[in-house]
Amino acid sequence: MKLSTTSSELLGQLQTASRVASTRSAVQALSGVQIHAAEGAVELRATDMEVGLRVPLIAQVEREGTVVLPARLLLDVARQLPSGPLTLELRPVEQDVEIICGPARFHLRTLRTEDFPPLPEPGGDQVVHLPAKAFTETIAKVARSASRDETRPILTGILVSASGTELRMVATDSYRLSVKETRLEVPVDGGFEANVPARALQELERIVGNAAETDVIEIGVRANQVVFRAGDVVLSSRLIDGQFPNYRQLLPETYEHELSVPGDELVGVVRRISLMAQKNAPLRLSFSEGELTISAQTPDVGEASEPMPVPFSGEAFEIGFNPDFLRDGLESVESGDVVLKLISPLRPGLIEAGDGSGFLYLIMPIRLNV
Repeated sequence: MKLSTTSSELLGQLQTASRVASTRSAVQALSGVQIHAAEGAVELRATDMEVGLRVPLIAQVEREGTVVLPARLLLDVARQLPSGPLTLELRPVEQDVEIICGPARFHLRTLRTEDFPPLPEPGGDQVVHLPAKAFTETIAKVARSASRDETRPILTGILVSASGTELRMVATDSYRLSVKETRLEVPVDGGFEANVPARALQELERIVGNAAETDVIEIGVRANQVVFRAGDVVLSSRLIDGQFPNYRQLLPETYEHELSVPGDELVGVVRRISLMAQKNAPLRLSFSEGELTISAQTPDVGEASEPMPVPFSGEAFEIGFNPDFLRDGLESVESGDVVLKLISPLRPGLIEAGDGSGFLYLIMPIRLNV
């Protein structure tokens, strides 16, 4: 194998592909990036057996072939190379790859190509096409609520469903629940529902984050796998087995209080007062006639409080929330008013986007010590 490209092109595509390479597998090849050159096209490939990524590399192929190189080392080398043309050539006898860029010359030992698994092709039993911008924006709304606890794998995923003119994503870590329903301008031909690892969707969001209004993502769903294609980039992921929680059953049917509050003002207060909610201290929301006071106190650190006018009436009460979780929910409502729906100090609260954009955020309270 031999190819010619530029150091900036190699670095840019490596930074994307190497993120998926495994950092803890016993199979050494999984810690590498596969460089596949065939039929005049070059592709960088990486996988940790859960998520796989195929990224195109603009290059001239002088000799076809495939090699696997250590991802971290190759990325470090690419970062230090001078700007300009670069050649990369496999030397079979030496079992290494020679990289020449300007006066710099590197020889990197290859990893076992036969240990690198094949990555799936696009397509599947069900194939749908969705607007890339709407898809990635929906991911951004819910991803923070997915669990990172690997002992509860079902909750580490995002339930993605699309049918008709609706795209819906749901995520929960059992402490908060995010739901985002996005209206599609063009109805989906077919439809699907799948529990996709949040990590895979966040990687897709990172790759396609600056999508234009006209860009499309192709989604192919199989029995235990999903394959996304956005332009020339292909990201695949296993699906999570098991029954995702019925989120509708978690949403209370009625609320005692429903308040519409300026979102920017509320987020600003929460951010400020959260500075004093450290060491697992809760953020306290105290409601009284026409006013909400947000406060926090951490022993040996300090305390803070700030009132703001709200359209509250009725018996005063106080409720506590995890400051990070509350801030995540409020920040997911990008602009306009936030609707707070509350029942009592020990029942979950609901945050909604006041513009009716289909975003819901349910958050469990923290029991307060008086």
